[in-house]
This record gives sequence, structure tokens and C-alpha cells, in this order.
Amino acid sequence: MQSALADLIKNPIAHRGLHDGNNAIYENTRCAFQAAIDHGFGIELDVQISADGEAIVFHDEMLDRLTTLSGPVADQTTATLASTNIGSSANKAETLKEILKFVDNRVPVVIELKENGARNEQLARDVARCVREYSGPVSVMSFSHDLIFQLRQQSVSCPVGLTAEGIGSLALDEHRAALDHGIDFISYHIHALPNAFVSDMRSLGKPIITWTVRNTEQARHSAAHADQMTFEGFDPEKEK
Repeated sequence: MQSALADLIKNPIAHRGLHDGNNAIYENTRCAFQAAIDHGFGIELDVQISADGEAIVFHDEMLDRLTTLSGPVADQTTATLASTNIGSSANKAETLKEILKFVDNRVPVVIELKENGARNEQLARDVARCVREYSGPVSVMSFSHDLIFQLRQQSVSCPVGLTAEGIGSLALDEHRAALDHGIDFISYHIHALPNAFVSDMRSLGKPIITWTVRNTEQARHSAAHADQMTFEGFDPEKEK
């Protein structure tokens, strides 16, 4: 586990891959992931559940923003999604299994599971299957305590993290409740640092990554309060 956590924070993590704001290189696609790999960055990606029960690499609940389809990802089969272009590119909404095979252990991958309500267990089950079949460095995380619980029920062996935000006492208390599920790391909103919860987690030795860092000033703030950043829209190597 310590080796896996070291992989998680080794290099900056490209948010939804190293895309260009969906002009030519679209988020959560092979092109964005290849660009991240080419620069040696880790990859953060999102997964939803398909109609036929597979984890699909796609951020939004609805397909409308990035495809010609409309409605929920969860209403479409993997076959339909595999034949649907993302934006103006030739990239498709692929399964997690396909994307992990494409990454092929070249850089660490951080998988964020999106809330799918009654189908959370199904999503966690397929993500766990994909992770078990993958030999590269990988971590999983979610805002949803239920999804973290479901991942633990599936006995995933990789690090499991909480994605979080907020600075109020109610929010921080809710985040602490996730400790009951055995979280290994935290991904926290850059604008909510520092805070008592993150400080406590660091004192317990739990790595902190931040989201989403968009410029050099935020990168410096992240470095002061966290162990690594998830970034978008700038090159952290050029602006050191």
C-alpha cells in the first residue's frame, strides 16, 4: 500500500487527462491520456455506469455537453457509447477496462467514481474488477461515502480516497465520518486549504492531493498544504 501511495503523489496529475479545454484534445479521452503520458504526468479520470453494467470513462451524468446523444450515460449501452464521438474528435466514451489497457502501466491512474444512486454497488463492482485485472499503479476515490463503502465491500487492494471540499464544521465532520470506511488518501479542493480536517489527515500520514489547480499561484498554495496536485489548463513543469 505504501508503494501505491508513493506512486499516487510522485508527479502532478492531469485532470481528466492533459486536454486543451475541449478544443481539439477532449477530456477523458485517449488523446488526453496519451498527452499526459507523453509528459510523464499522472492521469485523473472519471467513471459512470453504462446500461449494461460497465464502468465508462466519462465525467458528466448526462451526455449532452460532449456528444450528439442526450440523456444519462446510464441509459446507453457500451456498444452505443463506443460508436459515439466525443465532441469533434474521433475519440469515443470507452470502458475503464479499455482505457487501463491503453495506459498500460505507463503512469499512475486515479479513478473518480461518480454518484450513480441505486447503481453505486454495480459501478463499484465493475471498477473493482478492472482494478484487480490491472497491474499498473492505480487508486480509486469518490465524493460519495456510499461508493467508498461499496469499494471496500469489493475488497479492492489499491488505495481508496475521499474527494472533498468545504471548510465549515458540518462539512469537516462529514468528511471525518469517511474514516469509518478506511480511506487511504484525500483529494481536496484547492480553495478550501488549509483546514483542520486536512491537517489532521496529514498528521495521520494520509497523502493529500488537490483539485483543481489552474495556475502557478495555486500550485504554490497546493505545495504548501498538500503532497501533490491535480491540475488543468497550464503546464506545471514550464511554470516552476
